Amino acid sequence: MSDIITLRGVSKSFGATEVLHDLDLTVERGTIFALLGPNGAGKTTIVNILSTLVAPDGGTATVDGHDVVRDREAVKRSISLTGQSAAVDEVLTGEENLRMMARLSGLTTREAKSRSRELLDRFELTDAASKRAKTYSGGMRRRLDLAISLLLTPPVILLDEPTTGLDTRSRQELWGVIRALADNGTTVLLTTQYLEEADQLADRVAVLDGGAIVAEGTPGELKSRVGGEVLAVHDGDGEVTREIPTDGTAAGLRAALSTLAPTDAVSLRRPSLDDVFLAVTTQKGPSA
Repeated sequence: MSDIITLRGVSKSFGATEVLHDLDLTVERGTIFALLGPNGAGKTTIVNILSTLVAPDGGTATVDGHDVVRDREAVKRSISLTGQSAAVDEVLTGEENLRMMARLSGLTTREAKSRSRELLDRFELTDAASKRAKTYSGGMRRRLDLAISLLLTPPVILLDEPTTGLDTRSRQELWGVIRALADNGTTVLLTTQYLEEADQLADRVAVLDGGAIVAEGTPGELKSRVGGEVLAVHDGDGEVTREIPTDGTAAGLRAALSTLAPTDAVSLRRPSLDDVFLAVTTQKGPSA
Protein backbone atom coordinates (compact mmCIF):
# COMPACT_ATOMS: atom_id res chain seq x y z
CA MET A 1 0.00 0.00 0.00
CA SER A 2 1.52 3.32 -1.09
CA ASP A 3 1.73 6.55 0.87
CA ILE A 4 -0.59 9.33 -0.28
CA ILE A 5 0.18 11.99 2.37
CA THR A 6 3.67 12.76 3.65
CA LEU A 7 5.08 15.44 5.91
CA ARG A 8 8.82 15.59 6.46
CA GLY A 9 10.42 17.93 8.98
CA VAL A 10 7.44 20.29 8.85
CA SER A 11 7.60 23.33 11.11
CA LYS A 12 5.16 26.20 11.48
CA SER A 13 5.08 29.23 13.74
CA PHE A 14 2.57 32.02 14.16
CA GLY A 15 4.48 34.98 15.50
CA ALA A 16 6.56 33.82 18.43
CA THR A 17 4.45 30.67 18.91
CA GLU A 18 5.79 27.48 17.33
CA VAL A 19 2.80 25.30 16.47
CA LEU A 20 4.60 22.47 14.65
CA HIS A 21 8.19 21.41 15.22
CA ASP A 22 10.10 19.18 12.77
CA LEU A 23 7.04 16.96 12.30
CA ASP A 24 7.04 13.74 10.24
CA LEU A 25 3.79 12.05 9.25
CA THR A 26 2.80 9.44 6.66
CA VAL A 27 -0.69 8.33 5.66
CA GLU A 28 -1.26 5.26 3.51
CA ARG A 29 -3.64 5.32 0.58
CA GLY A 30 -7.19 4.15 1.27
CA THR A 31 -6.93 4.34 5.06
CA ILE A 32 -8.53 6.42 7.81
CA PHE A 33 -5.94 8.34 9.83
CA ALA A 34 -6.97 10.26 12.97
CA LEU A 35 -5.17 13.19 14.57
CA LEU A 36 -5.75 13.65 18.31
CA GLY A 37 -4.37 16.31 20.61
CA PRO A 38 -5.16 19.10 23.07
CA ASN A 39 -5.80 22.70 22.09
CA GLY A 40 -2.82 24.19 20.28
CA ALA A 41 -1.29 20.80 19.51
CA GLY A 42 -1.24 21.57 15.78
CA LYS A 43 -4.03 19.37 14.39
CA THR A 44 -5.84 22.06 12.42
CA THR A 45 -2.53 23.56 11.29
CA ILE A 46 -1.62 20.23 9.69
CA VAL A 47 -4.98 20.17 7.88
CA ASN A 48 -4.49 23.76 6.74
CA ILE A 49 -1.01 22.98 5.40
CA LEU A 50 -2.26 19.92 3.52
CA SER A 51 -5.12 21.94 2.02
CA THR A 52 -2.68 24.72 0.94
CA LEU A 53 -4.40 27.29 3.16
CA VAL A 54 -1.17 27.76 5.14
CA ALA A 55 2.41 27.26 3.95
CA PRO A 56 4.92 25.49 6.22
CA ASP A 57 7.90 27.50 7.43
CA GLY A 58 10.18 24.51 6.99
CA GLY A 59 10.12 20.96 5.68
CA THR A 60 7.99 19.49 2.90
CA ALA A 61 4.46 18.16 2.59
CA THR A 62 2.93 16.27 -0.31
CA VAL A 63 -0.54 15.01 -1.19
CA ASP A 64 -0.86 12.32 -3.86
CA GLY A 65 2.68 13.15 -4.97
CA HIS A 66 2.09 16.91 -5.25
CA ASP A 67 4.02 19.42 -3.14
CA VAL A 68 1.67 21.68 -1.16
CA VAL A 69 3.79 24.75 -1.90
CA ARG A 70 5.04 24.19 -5.46
CA ASP A 71 1.98 22.34 -6.81
CA ARG A 72 -0.88 24.02 -4.99
CA GLU A 73 -3.42 23.67 -7.80
CA ALA A 74 -2.67 19.96 -8.22
CA VAL A 75 -3.07 19.47 -4.46
CA LYS A 76 -6.42 21.27 -4.52
CA ARG A 77 -7.63 18.89 -7.25
CA SER A 78 -6.56 15.93 -5.10
CA ILE A 79 -8.39 16.87 -1.91
CA SER A 80 -11.66 17.91 -0.43
CA LEU A 81 -11.84 19.75 2.88
CA THR A 82 -14.80 19.60 5.23
CA GLY A 83 -14.68 21.79 8.32
CA GLN A 84 -16.51 21.77 11.62
CA SER A 85 -19.63 23.50 10.25
CA ALA A 86 -21.76 22.17 7.41
CA ALA A 87 -21.17 24.47 4.43
CA VAL A 88 -24.59 24.19 2.84
CA ASP A 89 -27.04 26.82 1.62
CA GLU A 90 -30.03 26.53 3.94
CA VAL A 91 -32.44 28.13 1.46
CA LEU A 92 -31.76 25.56 -1.24
CA THR A 93 -32.92 21.95 -1.18
CA GLY A 94 -30.45 19.16 -0.75
CA GLU A 95 -30.51 18.38 -4.47
CA GLU A 96 -30.18 22.06 -5.40
CA ASN A 97 -27.14 22.37 -3.14
CA LEU A 98 -25.48 19.46 -4.89
CA ARG A 99 -26.37 20.56 -8.42
CA MET A 100 -25.19 24.12 -7.79
CA MET A 101 -21.83 22.99 -6.42
CA ALA A 102 -21.48 20.42 -9.20
CA ARG A 103 -21.93 23.12 -11.86
CA LEU A 104 -19.46 25.40 -10.03
CA SER A 105 -17.02 22.46 -10.03
CA GLY A 106 -17.19 22.27 -13.81
CA LEU A 107 -19.69 19.48 -14.43
CA THR A 108 -22.21 19.85 -17.24
CA THR A 109 -25.92 20.18 -16.43
CA ARG A 110 -26.49 16.51 -17.25
CA GLU A 111 -23.43 15.40 -15.27
CA ALA A 112 -24.46 17.56 -12.31
CA LYS A 113 -27.94 16.03 -12.27
CA SER A 114 -26.64 12.46 -12.50
CA ARG A 115 -23.90 12.93 -9.92
CA SER A 116 -26.26 14.67 -7.48
CA ARG A 117 -28.76 11.83 -7.63
CA GLU A 118 -25.97 9.29 -7.16
CA LEU A 119 -24.68 11.06 -4.05
CA LEU A 120 -28.14 11.62 -2.58
CA ASP A 121 -28.67 7.87 -2.78
CA ARG A 122 -25.21 7.03 -1.46
CA PHE A 123 -25.66 9.29 1.59
CA GLU A 124 -29.28 8.19 2.19
CA LEU A 125 -30.73 11.62 1.43
CA THR A 126 -32.99 10.72 -1.50
CA ASP A 127 -36.18 11.08 0.55
CA ALA A 128 -35.09 14.57 1.65
CA ALA A 129 -33.72 15.67 -1.72
CA SER A 130 -36.54 18.18 -2.36
CA LYS A 131 -36.57 19.57 1.19
CA ARG A 132 -34.76 22.78 2.09
CA ALA A 133 -31.49 22.21 3.90
CA LYS A 134 -32.64 24.36 6.83
CA THR A 135 -35.12 21.60 7.71
CA TYR A 136 -32.38 18.96 7.89
CA SER A 137 -31.16 17.48 11.15
CA GLY A 138 -27.54 17.98 12.15
CA GLY A 139 -26.59 14.54 10.90
CA MET A 140 -28.35 15.07 7.57
CA ARG A 141 -26.59 18.40 7.08
CA ARG A 142 -23.21 16.80 7.71
CA ARG A 143 -24.01 13.99 5.24
CA LEU A 144 -25.00 16.59 2.65
CA ASP A 145 -21.78 18.49 3.34
CA LEU A 146 -19.75 15.32 2.78
CA ALA A 147 -21.70 14.57 -0.38
CA ILE A 148 -20.79 18.01 -1.72
CA SER A 149 -17.15 17.34 -0.85
CA LEU A 150 -17.20 14.19 -2.99
CA LEU A 151 -18.76 15.61 -6.14
CA LEU A 152 -15.45 15.20 -7.98
CA THR A 153 -14.35 12.04 -6.10
CA PRO A 154 -10.99 13.33 -4.83
CA PRO A 155 -8.49 10.70 -3.63
CA VAL A 156 -8.10 12.46 -0.25
CA ILE A 157 -10.70 13.99 2.05
CA LEU A 158 -9.69 16.09 5.04
CA LEU A 159 -12.24 16.17 7.86
CA ASP A 160 -11.71 18.73 10.62
CA GLU A 161 -13.83 17.51 13.54
CA PRO A 162 -16.65 16.30 11.28
CA THR A 163 -19.02 15.23 14.07
CA THR A 164 -18.69 18.20 16.42
CA GLY A 165 -22.08 19.19 17.78
CA LEU A 166 -23.87 16.04 16.63
CA ASP A 167 -25.81 13.76 18.95
CA THR A 168 -24.68 10.18 19.49
CA ARG A 169 -26.98 8.66 16.86
CA SER A 170 -25.96 11.22 14.21
CA ARG A 171 -22.27 10.69 15.01
CA GLN A 172 -22.62 6.94 14.59
CA GLU A 173 -24.48 7.39 11.31
CA LEU A 174 -21.69 9.60 10.02
CA TRP A 175 -19.10 7.05 11.14
CA GLY A 176 -20.73 4.59 8.76
CA VAL A 177 -20.45 7.11 5.93
CA ILE A 178 -16.75 7.74 6.69
CA ARG A 179 -16.00 4.02 6.81
CA ALA A 180 -17.72 3.62 3.44
CA LEU A 181 -15.49 6.32 1.97
CA ALA A 182 -12.37 4.37 2.93
CA ASP A 183 -13.92 1.11 1.74
CA ASN A 184 -14.36 2.75 -1.67
CA GLY A 185 -10.70 3.77 -1.82
CA THR A 186 -10.81 7.33 -0.47
CA THR A 187 -8.10 8.28 2.01
CA VAL A 188 -9.53 10.05 5.06
CA LEU A 189 -7.50 12.25 7.39
CA LEU A 190 -9.61 13.48 10.30
CA THR A 191 -9.16 15.49 13.43
CA THR A 192 -11.51 14.75 16.29
CA GLN A 193 -12.19 15.67 19.88
CA TYR A 194 -13.91 12.33 20.47
CA LEU A 195 -11.42 9.63 21.44
CA GLU A 196 -14.09 6.98 20.91
CA GLU A 197 -14.43 8.24 17.34
CA ALA A 198 -10.75 7.67 16.61
CA ASP A 199 -10.94 4.27 18.30
CA GLN A 200 -13.92 3.18 16.22
CA LEU A 201 -12.87 4.63 12.86
CA ALA A 202 -9.14 4.97 12.46
CA ASP A 203 -6.73 2.48 10.97
CA ARG A 204 -3.95 4.55 12.56
CA VAL A 205 -3.89 7.34 15.14
CA ALA A 206 -1.32 10.04 15.85
CA VAL A 207 -1.42 11.93 19.16
CA LEU A 208 0.02 15.44 18.97
CA ASP A 209 1.26 17.50 21.88
CA GLY A 210 3.30 20.66 21.79
CA GLY A 211 3.66 20.62 18.03
CA ALA A 212 5.09 17.10 17.85
CA ILE A 213 3.76 13.56 17.49
CA VAL A 214 4.11 11.89 20.88
CA ALA A 215 2.49 8.57 19.95
CA GLU A 216 1.43 6.85 16.75
CA GLY A 217 0.05 3.44 15.85
CA THR A 218 -3.14 1.48 15.45
CA PRO A 219 -5.69 2.02 18.24
CA GLY A 220 -4.84 -1.45 19.53
CA GLU A 221 -1.10 -0.78 19.54
CA LEU A 222 -1.52 2.49 21.39
CA LYS A 223 -3.77 0.96 24.03
CA SER A 224 -1.37 -1.90 24.60
CA ARG A 225 1.37 0.59 25.52
CA VAL A 226 -0.42 1.78 28.65
CA GLY A 227 -0.66 -1.64 30.30
CA GLY A 228 -3.25 -4.31 30.87
CA GLU A 229 -6.72 -4.05 32.35
CA VAL A 230 -7.79 -1.11 34.48
CA LEU A 231 -9.47 -1.88 37.81
CA ALA A 232 -12.31 0.57 38.41
CA VAL A 233 -13.66 1.21 41.93
CA HIS A 234 -17.33 2.24 42.17
CA ASP A 235 -19.33 4.05 44.84
CA GLY A 236 -22.84 3.07 45.97
CA ASP A 237 -24.39 4.81 42.95
CA GLY A 238 -22.19 2.95 40.52
CA GLU A 239 -20.01 5.96 39.75
CA VAL A 240 -16.30 5.33 39.23
CA THR A 241 -14.35 6.92 42.07
CA ARG A 242 -10.91 5.53 41.35
CA GLU A 243 -9.07 3.64 38.64
CA ILE A 244 -6.00 1.46 39.18
CA PRO A 245 -3.95 0.36 36.13
CA THR A 246 -2.72 -3.25 36.19
CA ASP A 247 -0.23 -5.14 34.03
CA GLY A 248 -2.88 -7.63 32.93
CA THR A 249 -1.53 -10.50 35.05
CA ALA A 250 -3.21 -12.30 37.96
CA ALA A 251 -0.43 -11.04 40.23
CA GLY A 252 -1.03 -7.48 39.09
CA LEU A 253 -4.74 -7.80 39.72
CA ARG A 254 -4.16 -9.24 43.23
CA ALA A 255 -1.81 -6.35 44.00
CA ALA A 256 -4.44 -3.84 42.94
CA LEU A 257 -7.19 -5.56 44.90
CA SER A 258 -5.03 -5.63 48.03
CA THR A 259 -5.26 -1.83 48.23
CA LEU A 260 -9.06 -1.90 48.47
CA ALA A 261 -11.55 -2.46 51.25
CA PRO A 262 -13.46 -5.79 51.25
CA THR A 263 -16.72 -3.94 50.57
CA ASP A 264 -15.51 -1.96 47.56
CA ALA A 265 -17.37 -2.63 44.31
CA VAL A 266 -15.02 -3.10 41.37
CA SER A 267 -14.99 -3.84 37.65
CA LEU A 268 -12.33 -4.46 35.02
CA ARG A 269 -12.00 -2.73 31.67
CA ARG A 270 -9.52 -2.72 28.85
CA PRO A 271 -7.37 0.40 28.30
CA SER A 272 -8.96 3.07 26.11
CA LEU A 273 -7.59 5.89 23.98
CA ASP A 274 -8.47 8.14 26.91
CA ASP A 275 -5.79 6.32 28.90
CA VAL A 276 -3.33 6.73 26.03
CA PHE A 277 -4.14 10.42 25.73
CA LEU A 278 -3.61 11.05 29.41
CA ALA A 279 -0.40 9.02 29.44
CA VAL A 280 1.33 10.75 26.51
CA THR A 281 0.13 14.37 26.64
CA THR A 282 0.84 17.11 29.13
CA GLN A 283 -2.80 18.14 29.48
CA LYS A 284 -5.45 16.49 31.60
CA GLY A 285 -8.02 15.72 28.98
CA PRO A 286 -8.93 15.68 25.30
CA SER A 287 -9.83 18.89 23.60
CA ALA A 288 -10.62 20.19 20.16
